[in-house]
Amino acid sequence: MQPAKLSELLVIVLITLILLGQISMDLSTKPKRHRYPIEIINSGVWSYHRFNDSYRDVAERLAFRGIQVSHETIRKWCNKFSNTFSDFIKKQQREPTDKWHLDEMNITVNGEYFILRHAVDSEGLELNIFVQKRRNKKAAIRFLRGLLGNYPDPRVLISDKLSSYTRPVNNMIANTEHRSHNDLNNRVENAHQNRREERRTLW
Repeated sequence: MQPAKLSELLVIVLITLILLGQISMDLSTKPKRHRYPIEIINSGVWSYHRFNDSYRDVAERLAFRGIQVSHETIRKWCNKFSNTFSDFIKKQQREPTDKWHLDEMNITVNGEYFILRHAVDSEGLELNIFVQKRRNKKAAIRFLRGLLGNYPDPRVLISDKLSSYTRPVNNMIANTEHRSHNDLNNRVENAHQNRREERRTLW
């Protein structure tokens, strides 16, 4: 999603909440017990999630615009408003196709290795990401349970040749065709490029 479109969408979220009466203010007024108007809070929350900035980065970006706010305040804004933005954006997403791709990649966090599992549909819509320590059957079941809890069962599920997927897929979604082949997973491999760029920014 382009930055301009995402920023516009976040503003739509706020306006919708105003119209529903959940936020009784316009964009230039300050929420209760907040120093700055909702428009500035929106900018801080959007910047943090869109550019993978740290809280201090966001505080510096706002300071450049003459807005003095601490990184701890940015953290509180994100904790308070992010779920509302996320829920609204998810409702605006299209339904996924019935063909899903699953894959994993290795990442390091503070020098420790983790497995990042990633699921997209046939058109590249991101369905789920999940960070785990292991690639075993138990880890695969946990990943699939979270994925299947949010979407209807797919018609086709494509994964690499990792054997830990075979039995969980057969047990949890028996009517789904499971294709296990490395060459079929180009869609999710391409989607990993964004994750690698984010990983360089985050870690």
